[in-house]
Amino acid sequence: MAESAATQEFDILILGGGSAGYSAALRAVQLGFTVGLIEKAKLGGTCLHTGCIPTKAYLHSAELAENAREGAKYGINTTLESIDLGAVRSYKDGIVAGKYKGLSGLLKMKKVTVIEGNGRLVSQDTIDVDGVAYKGKNIILATGSESKTFGLEIGGRILTSTEALNMDTLPKSAIVLGGGVIGVEFASVWKSFGVDVTIVEGLPSLVPNEDPSIIKNLERAFKKRGIKFNTGVFFEKVEQDANGVKVSLADGKVLEAEIVLVAVGRGPVTAGLGYEEQGIPMDRGFVLINERCHTGVGNIFAIGDIVPGVQLAHRGYQHGIFVAEEIAGLNPVVVEDINIPKVTFCEPEIASVGYSEPAAKEKFGDDQIEVTEYNLAGNGKSSILGTSGLIKMVRVKNGPIVGVHGIGGRIGEQIGEAQLIVNWEAYPEDVAQLIHAHPTQNESLGEAAMALAGKPLHG
Repeated sequence: MAESAATQEFDILILGGGSAGYSAALRAVQLGFTVGLIEKAKLGGTCLHTGCIPTKAYLHSAELAENAREGAKYGINTTLESIDLGAVRSYKDGIVAGKYKGLSGLLKMKKVTVIEGNGRLVSQDTIDVDGVAYKGKNIILATGSESKTFGLEIGGRILTSTEALNMDTLPKSAIVLGGGVIGVEFASVWKSFGVDVTIVEGLPSLVPNEDPSIIKNLERAFKKRGIKFNTGVFFEKVEQDANGVKVSLADGKVLEAEIVLVAVGRGPVTAGLGYEEQGIPMDRGFVLINERCHTGVGNIFAIGDIVPGVQLAHRGYQHGIFVAEEIAGLNPVVVEDINIPKVTFCEPEIASVGYSEPAAKEKFGDDQIEVTEYNLAGNGKSSILGTSGLIKMVRVKNGPIVGVHGIGGRIGEQIGEAQLIVNWEAYPEDVAQLIHAHPTQNESLGEAAMALAGKPLHG
């Protein structure tokens, strides 16, 4: 590729305009750098267009459907007439379009140069975008993730979350392959919409990365809701015809439904982008970095979903801010995966940050860990909302709280204080002194901390 004398050069050149890439761009221009942001599709990436935002819109519609069904329980005689999936989709599209317009305008206003097209790393300081070379004194790789399919051909009745968000009609029945975050969220939505749902998870439980107490509570709640699940057995093949799908499990069991959702996780988008050729260290498609997000090659950093670890939009944001500050020599605090807050927005919701009880025991020693569980049955606001669940806190003996885990309707909203507790290494005695407004679900964090401090109030 011939380089022209007029090759455009930036202080920072970013490949990928999703959560990680655009946050790096915004923080970098704030710090006085010139920034080029390369994006082949739409700014905002998976999170905005096919991930966090659209799925949460569907989950809100699902909550309204459940509320309509259950109104009589609260003295409000509502009934659910029907679900208009086309209208749900239009509502979702409106939210996404508004956020996309806002993001595009923000980047323009902040003077980020957005370069549309397919980028490929061609040297340690150059990215080729559809035949045009751009140079960066520093390069940030942020090409994101895509749905893993385990070799299944997507099409017809076999969908990933992307296709599932664009359906115009509801199936009568669905099989969800994968009981992680994406799987349980879609199962929850579809059940609320009246679909007969079965989850297939090869590992021994649903949401296998959560604390055992949370897993047990979720599985009990899903059973109560009528969401079927088959755990501990992997699927072997998926077949479809004009009438439906058949999923064969390793134990010989065959499940049938109208559609199947492949929700077995997400893999990095790195193939064919020139990373290996430039000596970037890779493992199974992921880019390997040190704790400061550097690849070990030139001035090339990598952030977000292409880096091994939890694949969350807010981790991407933090990585982006971190790298911009790192390049500026501000020596920012390392972003540690263990302390990144996580919320799964199924019904009931799951919120967690820090160590689970087994992980804490492994890290600090069996006899060095104390835990408490506060049942939401004792929380006034939870009773009003008609939700059950719990808050679990994990502490090091005579030391800080290292994990906070919760499950219950709307409990995701409590992740803010939970992550402050863990990230500021608060002791239960510290949190017990804070005043939690009554009646709120937030009080349950205070109650758990009081119990862990040895002075339970309502427990």
